[in-house]
Amino acid sequence: MDISSGDYVVHIDHGIGIYREILNLTVKGVKQDYLLIEYAQGDKLYVPVDQFNLVHKYIGIKDKTPKIYRLGGISWGKAKGKAKRSIQKLAQELYNLYVARKEIRGFAFSKDNNWQQELEMSFPYEETYDQLQALSEVKADMEIVKPMERLVCGDVGYGKTEIAIRAAFKAVLDGKQVAILAPTTILVQQ
Repeated sequence: MDISSGDYVVHIDHGIGIYREILNLTVKGVKQDYLLIEYAQGDKLYVPVDQFNLVHKYIGIKDKTPKIYRLGGISWGKAKGKAKRSIQKLAQELYNLYVARKEIRGFAFSKDNNWQQELEMSFPYEETYDQLQALSEVKADMEIVKPMERLVCGDVGYGKTEIAIRAAFKAVLDGKQVAILAPTTILVQQ
């Protein structure tokens, strides 16, 4: 765990506090390391080394100070319960969405025709293996009666735009409309 003194941390059972330091203490005749976490109203929690897994660095909204909880208070339990219910609700909504998506019939686009082949032959560069594989997978997805769920991901200059152009052309050839969103003017002009 990469934390420094003064960092906010979350103890699974006690909530958000401030990490202060690691102390070597003797408790009941056993000497070991403890994380010292400070909570609201000066409360302190000493977490033994064998329970470090219960503590995580707080990750939240940048430049926003989190609420520091009180040891023994009920607000952390309420916050955890609310978060758990929210996650369960989201999971159920996602499950319902994916069940509904399986029932939806998509549009099966036609196999490539001469115009598609002519467009692809006009590409001035030799396609890479990855481009050819991505194109094959995109076209296969487009040719079945199932909504397409595919993300083409690659570094700058690796031919994603060419894949998009070919897929868009395939859709237009079957009488569909296509909208292409691009983050830069250069991509729009391409």
